This record gives sequence, structure tokens and C-alpha cells, in this order.
Amino acid sequence: MLLPSASAAEKTPDEIMAICNKSSKINGVQQEATGLADGFRADTCDFVEKDMVPFEGPKEKASIDFPNCEPNATKPAGVSVTWSASAAQGQGKYTVTTEGFGGNLFGILNVGWTRHTGTLDMTTKTATAGDTETREVPVGKVLTFEFTPKMQRMTGVWKVFTAAQAATTTTNAFPEVRLEAEEVVEGPVVLPSVAGAPGRLDGTITPVFTDC
Repeated sequence: MLLPSASAAEKTPDEIMAICNKSSKINGVQQEATGLADGFRADTCDFVEKDMVPFEGPKEKASIDFPNCEPNATKPAGVSVTWSASAAQGQGKYTVTTEGFGGNLFGILNVGWTRHTGTLDMTTKTATAGDTETREVPVGKVLTFEFTPKMQRMTGVWKVFTAAQAATTTTNAFPEVRLEAEEVVEGPVVLPSVAGAPGRLDGTITPVFTDC
């Protein structure tokens, strides 16, 4: 049974997403009504992607400090540096917290997200990168590594639709309803990996030298 919804002007984005989560079809997939005491709240809810834009994430310290600061130091010190960095799966306006009976809406967005080369599977919590490098630390300097992750921002809109229904002996008539909630989701770019292994976080690792 479908329940009538108020007009778009009377619904907040959070309310629209609550209706989306209880739509009969979400992105074309028929949902189960099991556990829905109040029935489906809309006929369909579909995510329409508008754009995917790359950008650089914030720099992150990715290693411990390696000093060459001994008073009697006279030459560069060779060190083997192991660094590691991680980036969390992106957060959307609604999808990071909205849990429907059909599952987290990140799973729905994943279909569109994975069309873009080298992007994180959105059902994964985090992506990581790491390596070991040999460097020389000049006298009087401290070496550390910073990692700048490559990120992507996907924008789009959730479109909820409920067809008009005529009055019956037990229900009132109500008009067609169309609701929209804009979405913005960010996540890291991930390099391809061997089958079965997690992808590697893409970005730039930079040695940083500071004075002792």
C-alpha cells in the first residue's frame, strides 16, 4: 500500500530521503515490504548524477620524524622511511547517516561511482597507501613525509516520485508528487589492484625537511 505524501514545498531534504528509503523501487530495484508497518511511501526514488570533479584532499603527516640533529653530525644521514596514509570513504549530505530497510544509500550510489576510472568502491570504509623509501637527511634537518590524497566530489539529485491515485471506498484521492533532494558525496581516488586485493589510495607523497 502506498501512503500519500505532502507536496515538495512541505518536505525538508531529510524528510525526502526518509521517503526515498521507503520507496517501492530504488534506482529501479524493487524493494521488499517486509518490516514496513506503514507500507511504501513512494513509487520510485532514483539518483541522477550531475557531475564528478577531482580535487586534492588535505595534506596529512604520513611518517614519524627522522632527525639528523646530533651536535657532532658532519654528513647526511641515510634513513629507510616507512610511511602510510589513509582516507575515509566520502560523506554525503544524507547517505552517510541514512539507513533504510534496503540498506545504506551509499550502496545505491556505488553503481554510478564505479563508472569513473580508479575510484573507491563506496561500500569500503577506507582506502590506504604506504611504502618504504630510502632518503638522505641533511645535517641540521628533520625529515618527515606528507601525503596529499586525490579526491573526487560527485554531485547529483535524488528524485522521488509518487503517482496520483484516485479515491477508493477506503482511501482519499491524492495528486502526483515529485520530490527532489540535492546530494554531494566525496571520496578518495583509488588505483586499480590485483583481483581480490583492496585498491591503493592515490595521491602525492612529499618529503618535508625542517630545521632541528
